[in-house]
Formats: sequence, C-alpha cells, structure tokens
Amino acid sequence: MLVAGLGWAYAPVPPLSVSLPDPARPAGGALPWLHVENAAHIVDESGRAVLLRGFNDSALLERDSVNPAPLTERDAQVMQQSGFTVVRLPVAWSRLEPERGHIDGTYLDEVQRDVAMLEAHGLYVVIDMHFVDWGPQFGGTGAPRWATIAGVPDAQWWPWESWRRHLSPAVNAAYSYFWLAPDWQRDYQMAWQAVAQRFRDDSGIAGWDLFNEPHPVPIPPRLFENNWMWPLYARTIAAIGSVDPNHLFFVEGDLFGDFPTTIVPLQARDVVYSPHIYTGSLVPPAFTGDRAPFVSHVVEQEGEARQVPAPMWTGELGIDHQQPHAYAYADTALDTYDDNQTGWAWWQWRQDRNWGVETRGGAVDMAWLHHLARPFVAMAPDGVSGGRGDGVKGHLVVHVAPLHADQPVLVSWPGFTLGAPVVSGDCVEASPWDPDTARVTLTLLPGAGCDVVLRAA
Repeated sequence: MLVAGLGWAYAPVPPLSVSLPDPARPAGGALPWLHVENAAHIVDESGRAVLLRGFNDSALLERDSVNPAPLTERDAQVMQQSGFTVVRLPVAWSRLEPERGHIDGTYLDEVQRDVAMLEAHGLYVVIDMHFVDWGPQFGGTGAPRWATIAGVPDAQWWPWESWRRHLSPAVNAAYSYFWLAPDWQRDYQMAWQAVAQRFRDDSGIAGWDLFNEPHPVPIPPRLFENNWMWPLYARTIAAIGSVDPNHLFFVEGDLFGDFPTTIVPLQARDVVYSPHIYTGSLVPPAFTGDRAPFVSHVVEQEGEARQVPAPMWTGELGIDHQQPHAYAYADTALDTYDDNQTGWAWWQWRQDRNWGVETRGGAVDMAWLHHLARPFVAMAPDGVSGGRGDGVKGHLVVHVAPLHADQPVLVSWPGFTLGAPVVSGDCVEASPWDPDTARVTLTLLPGAGCDVVLRAA
C-alpha cells in the first residue's frame, strides 16, 4: 500500500494550459515590445532575436530588513554605456500590501520612477516578486508581516550563518502554508495584478518574474513542483494575464536550482524559463578552474527549458569576486552563455561584500566590470549571430549568412570600458556607433554574408 501511494504521489502529471486574452500593445513605447516566438526565442516587434543581459538591483526591497542602496541616474547611465540591456528589479510583496487587502500606491509610484529612469537609458526591466527567508518578519524579504504562522518558533539553530534563517521552523512553516493553502496566494496574485495593471501599456517592461527561488522545504522535491509550484505559476499567469496580456511571464526552477527541477509542461503564451545558477560560487564544490560542472548544469537547465517549452533566460548568477578564480568563473559563465546565445542578469549591480559591481558608496570596480561588460549582439535578424565577446581586450565577431533577413543588427558595445569600436566586414553597408547608448547599428548588404569584426580602437 505504501509503495502504491508513493507511486501515485510521484507519477507524472498532465501538462498545464493557460488561455490568455489577445495582446493589446500600444504603439510608440519607450522600447520595442517583446514576445516569445515558437517557444524558443525572445523577439522584438520585427522578429529579431533579443538578448537581455544585465544586472539585478535590490533598490526597491524593504528598507527595515534588507536596507538596499538607492538606484541612481548614474547607475542607469553606466549600465547603458557598458552595453547592458536589462535590469531585473526585485520588488517586495510586503511593501505592495503592508496591510492586508490594501495596495500601497506610493510604493508603486516609487517602482514606476525607477522603471522610467531605466527605460530612459535603453534598459528593459524584468520585475521580480522577490522572496528570501519568507519576509522582513524574519530578517528577509518578500511576504508581508501579517503573513506568518503564530506560535512557530524562529529557531536559527544551524551552525552555518548563511543557512540559519533558511532553516528556521517559522520561515518554513510560512512557506508551507503559502503553498498548501489558497488564501495567501489570493493576496499575492492581487498584488501582482496591481503591478501589472500599472505597467500593462509599458513596452519597456520585459515581463514579470513570478516568484523568486521557490523551494520545497519541507515538501519533498518533485512532489512540490508537480502539485504546487507549476500549478501556482499557471494560476498566477492567468490572474496577471486577465489585466495585462502584453508582457512576458518568467517562471523559475526551484531554489535548489543546482539540482534538477521537475518540469510540468506549461502551455501559455510568452513564457520564459528563468533558472538561477550558483554552481561553484554558492553551491559546493567551489570553482577551481574546471569548467565542466558549470557547463553541464547550463546544458541541463536548457533541457528543462525545452520541456516547458520556453526560451531560457538566467535570472541570477554571480560570485564574490574576491574569491580565488572569480575572474575565471565569470569568463566560464559568460563564455557558456555566449556559446548558447542566452541572456542573463548578474547578481548584482550595487552591493557591498564583494558581490556588486558598485559599492553602496558608489565606487565601481572597473576590473570586474571589464569582465562582465562584453560586446554582444543585442538584436539579431534571421541569419545573424554573435560569437564570444571579449570585454577585456575588446573583440566580437558577428556571423552573417548570405540569406540574412533585411533588418538592422544592433550590437551592444561597452564604450564605458572599451571606448569606440572599429568595425570591418565586406557585407556591411553602414555601422554608425552611438556612444551615449553604447550601440552599433549594422546595416547589411542584401544577399551578402561575411564575418563582421568589431574591435577596440
């Protein structure tokens, strides 16, 4: 009987399907609208493949627990002129709904100001509903203080400081209640609808990252994904889509993303699979120069994306850049994503303790930025692809097939770190460089193919 019960619990579950209203995307927005094509690529309005590469920034999280540094105009300008194209912007449910049933419009105004500032600098925004250690009640970020379970001790008994809050009984009781009972989920979806309603007509919003690092503790993995995580994603997509059918939906693997996530196929328009990866940086064994573990895990995550099916965009990766081999780790990660033409958001832009490119005081680590700010093809028509970019020496090869589509190619070139580029290629008709936006626009000769080489002057 026990074996039969376990077999039922872990049996494959049928695919999920969400029907959404047709998009209603106003023309003339800050940036081209994005959508998913053939469950394989993020594309713009003209069908060019779009690579979103940039940073996370926690400026909008709780001031009383996370105490983030504000996001400034200079931050946006440096990111833009370093060639980046996206910011994953975590927001806090606790600030959206501090009192149950009441959405804080002032906080939404604050989110809107930062979004507008980033868009003005050519940066798309992925808004992420962020959770770490459930919420500020336990020193983390995410759920409102009213969403806790009375009488469960917040016992932080684990000897390793970084995991003490993660394993607190009170933290995990709150997570479990959220996943198992519908009432907090209704509030969470109401908060999402308020955000989506505010930004439904904003083309500079790439989309909505539904739930940061969901985890199964104490629910067993696979059982958790099959019966709670993916069904919640489907219901939340439906809830958001009822007020905003215009944006992408980013769905994550579970918190233990350095192990396989069980995928329940999800048939819905404009879904992107967004796992996180800390193999070798936070997840042992530490990176020592061997690229194989990182590369093999990216291959595994790409396989998960195909099961959804959806394009993959890595929502978080990073390393303490004072660690040994940190620069080799960054090169390994970015080489892998260049080889697969995958987008990503590095953790993070502004943070002390050697994880940020910029400190809270505003000092930019230029050596670290050189490694992360690689040239890449940001928008590519059919028949055009980029190779590995080199942000240290300043080099990129763009491969152009003779039967390429007749559309301009947009190359992100990090002028802030490399200066102006020199462009050469027999199939290029024009290649103007805009230092303010850090973009090279390649106009290609019809029917001509070649390798276009961009290098630092």
